[in-house]
Amino acid sequence: MNIGDKVRMLRGREEGVVTRFLPGNQVEMEIEDGFRIPVLRSEIVVVSPMEALRFRNESVFEPQKPPTRPDIVANKGFYLAFVPQNDRDMAVHLVNNTDWELPFTIGEEKSNRFTGLQSGILKARTHLKLNQLYQTEKFEEWPTFVVQALWFRNGVATLRPPLVKRLKPRAQSFYKSKKLVPVLNNNGHLFQLDEENNDKPIEPQEIRTKMFEPNSEPETIAIERPSATVDLHVEALLPGGQGKRTSADLLELQLKTFEKSLENAIAAGMDDITFIHGVGNGVLRMELHRRLSKHAGVQFFQDAQKERFGYGATKVKLK
Repeated sequence: MNIGDKVRMLRGREEGVVTRFLPGNQVEMEIEDGFRIPVLRSEIVVVSPMEALRFRNESVFEPQKPPTRPDIVANKGFYLAFVPQNDRDMAVHLVNNTDWELPFTIGEEKSNRFTGLQSGILKARTHLKLNQLYQTEKFEEWPTFVVQALWFRNGVATLRPPLVKRLKPRAQSFYKSKKLVPVLNNNGHLFQLDEENNDKPIEPQEIRTKMFEPNSEPETIAIERPSATVDLHVEALLPGGQGKRTSADLLELQLKTFEKSLENAIAAGMDDITFIHGVGNGVLRMELHRRLSKHAGVQFFQDAQKERFGYGATKVKLK
């Protein structure tokens, strides 16, 4: 019971409002015409708003209102995700993490020949798993995936152009794309299909122009072909001196150089590459070997030219 509560007498018809608390377990109650009387707390009871409405025969329910569209709409978040099923196979998922419905088609392109795989409508915040599985050992034979989609929302919405996206998995970027897949909530290799800015208004003439434009292949990305022998010594990577870098910073630099050189060598089609890591305390050598043993693009690796490098270099045979 609080000041301001509406109360009524248990043994009478008076109703009023609690105005203050008095000694002796009493309260001051203001009744009709502004009269205030002291009463024992045990002689009154709080009248709930629901009870008052019922006694007045009023509806206790507000009329239903039509659902309103939220002010904030997720416009970006359409993905192609590759999720490992076992040690050999990958499953492909289309993931819609937007507030739009997406009528879609997906297919494969090989040697300029298109094969349709699936089509349908991907509801907002849902995903779809394709029927096909793709073997990791045949990664180089994977096709170009072609995804087409329309953006649909019921009612008034901003006009957005159709989406057409081609994705050819490349070793250089594929194995760096592993992260948590939204909606699916599993780890996988994630590629966003709606990276372009599709939110600006589109003029009708621009839409017609885009509709009649011939499909073009994605631009070829220039790959920096690394040297056949990559020196990972700090002196070679930082000829100007180490500065204030810690041992952890230097190791991270060496590993980043190793990763970049390895991926570029795979993307450039090199047969092998040699990394000079030195002997030292063996930390860098052990970490390189650990990563090489798990890399899908590596056929095997071994100590390189012991007579020249001793145990300070590793030769990597690429697939």
